[in-house]
Parts: sequence; structure tokens; C-alpha cells
Amino acid sequence: MSPHTPVRTAPAPATAASPAPSKQRDAFFDNAKYAAIVLVAVGHAWEPLRDDSRTVDALYMLVYAFHMPAFIIISGYFSRGFDGRPARVKRLVTGLVVPYVVFETAYTLYTRWTDHEPDRPVSLLDPLYLTWFLAALFLWRLTTPLWQRVRAPLPIALGVAMLATLSPSIGNDLDLQRALQFLPYFVLGLLLKPEHFRLVRRRAVRIAAVPVFAGAFVVAYWAVPRMTGSWFYHRDSAEELGAPAWSGLVMTPVLFGCSLLLVACFLSWVPGRRLWCTVLGAGTLYGYLLHGFVAQGSKLWGWYDPAWVHEPLGALVVTGVAAVVVTVLCTPPVRRALRFVVEPEMRWLFRREETRETAGGGVAVRG
Repeated sequence: MSPHTPVRTAPAPATAASPAPSKQRDAFFDNAKYAAIVLVAVGHAWEPLRDDSRTVDALYMLVYAFHMPAFIIISGYFSRGFDGRPARVKRLVTGLVVPYVVFETAYTLYTRWTDHEPDRPVSLLDPLYLTWFLAALFLWRLTTPLWQRVRAPLPIALGVAMLATLSPSIGNDLDLQRALQFLPYFVLGLLLKPEHFRLVRRRAVRIAAVPVFAGAFVVAYWAVPRMTGSWFYHRDSAEELGAPAWSGLVMTPVLFGCSLLLVACFLSWVPGRRLWCTVLGAGTLYGYLLHGFVAQGSKLWGWYDPAWVHEPLGALVVTGVAAVVVTVLCTPPVRRALRFVVEPEMRWLFRREETRETAGGGVAVRG
């Protein structure tokens, strides 16, 4: 469920003959990451309300159709510079492996309390809750050089995703099923160029996005009692979803096309100028990893117990609270306080010549 802010791929070090590289961030991508992380948090907040409202359930399905694909596409776009150089491997360890270990352990201990499961083991091979995205991004990033060298990388990646739906025996190790099914979105991000994002930000696309989203909501409302939204999680095989094995071969490209259409519409509405929320785009990994503790604890603390919460007004309040909470978790003070576990330096772990090399290829949820 995310799933889940990129650091720019750094140009060559400046020399006397070349100017210093600009560290200017792109406001469009920071705004997009912030909007996506808000949708992630809101989606999690809607889960306990889905049985009470067909409208909420339809909105939930609609959001899940594109919010993680958008995140993953942006992750792929900012992974284009990963080439296995020491500094990029260092960033892979400090930006993905360390947070994965820390938060996988933390979430396991936390759910022992919230779910009353004192014997739940700490397993670094079976991602719990939100940590699947870190494990998947680690695997995707390692394979980046391969996708940049093969012919027809996107059709191949889509074929891999389709074949993954045929096998219920892939297992839970590093949530490999989900990593394989979401792989085409990452590969697509690797293939994109700045001009592609400029195309979807045209006024004509923004206007067309209105009826597209309206139509998508109508379809989702119709589909709520007729199909499971678990198809959009991409974590199970077709048979595990109670469908014939062959249906995954059809649903995978269909969902891929639908998700891409919605991602394009979503991005068309993202402002390209600096706003009050632009600075928060650099902290979306923090919001992603931390809001899960609030979402998990909210059920234990009885936030959903009052009857009014399950009314339309309650759904609006829950939506607003989720947006505010994840916004606060993306702020600079939170980033400064928790940088030592989310973005650790760890200079002691790496040889000096590697730490001096310019780092690049950051995590899309980080900026």
C-alpha cells in the first residue's frame, strides 16, 4: 500500500573551465511528490471507512489506481543516473537499505503492540506495511543499468509483470510479487525525458483531465461491488485474487494503461511554480515512512469508533486530518530531527575516496 522525492543525478564535478553545477530543485517534481504523498496518507485514512460508503470506496479505488504508479514513475525518472559507481552505491545503502532495516524493525515492534501480536517476528525478508517500497526500489535501482541497455525495455518489463501474476508461488521475500508487478512503471520512468513531462502539463491536457477523472470515478463507483480493488495493490497473483490465472495476462496491461492515463492527468494539474508546499516535496520519504505509525495507531486509539466519523462529514474530517498529519511529517524540523535514521551519512562505513565522490540517483520520495 506504497507506497514510496528525488535527489538529482549530479553532473560531472566543476572544473576551472566549467561553471559550478546548479543545485536548483525543480518545483514541479517537488509539488508532484507532495501531492502524491498526501494521496497516500488519505488513502490509508479512508480504509476503515470503505465499508460504510460506496463513494469513499470508489474514491479509494480511484486513488490507488494512480498514486503509487505516479511515485514509482518519478522514482524511475530520477534513477536514470544510477550506474553502480561507489557514490551511488553508498546512496543506495544509506538512502534505502538503512531506512528499510530501521523501519522494518520499528513497524514490527509497533504492530506487536497495536495488533496485540507479541510473538510477531522481526523479518527483514518479509516487508511489513509501507517498507515494501524501499525493498522494491532497491531491487529496481540495482537493475537500472540492465534496463538502459536492453532493446524494448518497457515491453520486456510489462511481460515480466504479466508473467508474475501467473505464479502464486513467488512468495513474500522482499515482496517480490509487488516489485515485479510495479516494475513497468519504474522502467517507464527511466525512459522519460523532461519534454514528456512538459507535454502532459499543457493546458489542453489539464482541461481533458477533468472529464477523465470524472469518468474514472463513475467507473470506480460501478466497479466497487463487482470487482476487488486489490488488483491495484499488485501484491497478489491472479489466482490469489480468486480469478483465473490467465486473467492476470489481461488485467496487467489494462491496469497499466488506465494508471498511466490517470498519472498523466494528475501531473497535468501539478503547478510548476514554487508554492508554500514545494519545500515539503524534499521530505516526502519522511511523511511516507512516519505516517504509517499514526494510521496504525488510529484504530487502536479508537479514532474511528464514534458513529459520526462514518458519516459524510466524518469522512471529510478524516481526509483533512490525514492531509495535515502527513504535511507536518514532511516539514524541515521533522527532517532535521530524524535525518540520522532516514538519510544517515554513515561516513564511518565507507572508504574515504568513495565518500568524496559526488552522490546521485536519489530516492523519488525524498527529493
